[in-house]
Amino acid sequence: MIKVAIMGYGTVGSGVYEVIKTNQKSINKKVGQELEIKYVLDLREFPGDPVMDVLTHDFEDIINDEEVRIVAEVMGGLHPAYEFTRRCLEAGKSVCTSNKELVAEHGAELIQIAKDHQVNYLFEASVGGGIPIIRPLNSSLTADVILEISGILNGTTNYMLTKMAEEGLDYNEVLKEAQAKGYAELHPEADVEGWDACRKIAILTSLASGNQVDFRDIHTEGITKITKEDFLYAKKMKRAIKLLATSRKVGDTYCIMVSPALISRDNPLYMVNDVFNAVEVVGNMLGASMFYGSGAGKLPTASAVAGDMVDAARHLGKIITLFWSPEKLELAPVEESSRKFFVRMKSAEEARKYFGNVEIWDAGIPGEIGAVTPVMTEAEFAAKAEGADLIGMIRVED
Repeated sequence: MIKVAIMGYGTVGSGVYEVIKTNQKSINKKVGQELEIKYVLDLREFPGDPVMDVLTHDFEDIINDEEVRIVAEVMGGLHPAYEFTRRCLEAGKSVCTSNKELVAEHGAELIQIAKDHQVNYLFEASVGGGIPIIRPLNSSLTADVILEISGILNGTTNYMLTKMAEEGLDYNEVLKEAQAKGYAELHPEADVEGWDACRKIAILTSLASGNQVDFRDIHTEGITKITKEDFLYAKKMKRAIKLLATSRKVGDTYCIMVSPALISRDNPLYMVNDVFNAVEVVGNMLGASMFYGSGAGKLPTASAVAGDMVDAARHLGKIITLFWSPEKLELAPVEESSRKFFVRMKSAEEARKYFGNVEIWDAGIPGEIGAVTPVMTEAEFAAKAEGADLIGMIRVED
């Protein structure tokens, strides 16, 4: 029998408890012995919930119990998650997490601590919810040099952009609806400003490159400036607007960006709608591979955490090779990356004046037109846009 603990009984934590209890027979078979939840840590009480039989309010109960071999950290945030995770690893307990903040900030350090103590630090659920992407990058694709990772990595913003496209709603309307349905938090900045996707692409690039990527170095824009008028142009252009996280290999490093993008129908991410996420990985030998599924939600994320717990249970005393160096990866300047840009301006003449040989689009909006620029670098676009009266701008990705 292998005894485990769950730290946190919120949305994901209660999901992990539910997954293990519901699939207990199947999990035990895969592990080769019984996986038993001995503790669930939370400060709150849950009257009438079966979890009360194993509930503890004291982390020391978990850390001091030598029977507990695996811990799920699903509290979220950096503190006390970091301190608790570190102490568990140092005490010889494997830790499985969905905490993308913690992995992005301290991943290299915690992986090394786990290795030093012959245990594992696993975080499949930290990127893409239930989509298996960490394991493929860490095992199936290790023979390839990863040339590009691009994806829709946040279910909340993808849901919002889908609703705006399908129903013609503006940003504030769709945000309220997303909050009412529980897809968006009361304070949704982490999602709508792109920070969540930023941390996830940082984790994926850290794995791909073998070095620590500081998410603070990533150029990040959210969806708060996207309007329902932008979608009129997108429909005319037969494109979709997505919050896209991209990481492209440039020499010995990567150029990373998170921003809204107009993508074509030929792009495999075009049809990824609602709360679904998808990641496309391009290897120098394999070519393109697509990973798609529920990117958020209680059970998809919990399933990924529970999957890591099963993996840890099957490898007690063995290290599952998962590594990136704490040495920081200096990213390629975003200013040197090239693409087309979609701009909204008052007239075609003005668009040509600032951006040259543009492709004009008319969505029937009084007093403005849309234009797609020739391919240019971010620096060139910024220089040309200086002084121009832009109504809006979205990058164009094919």
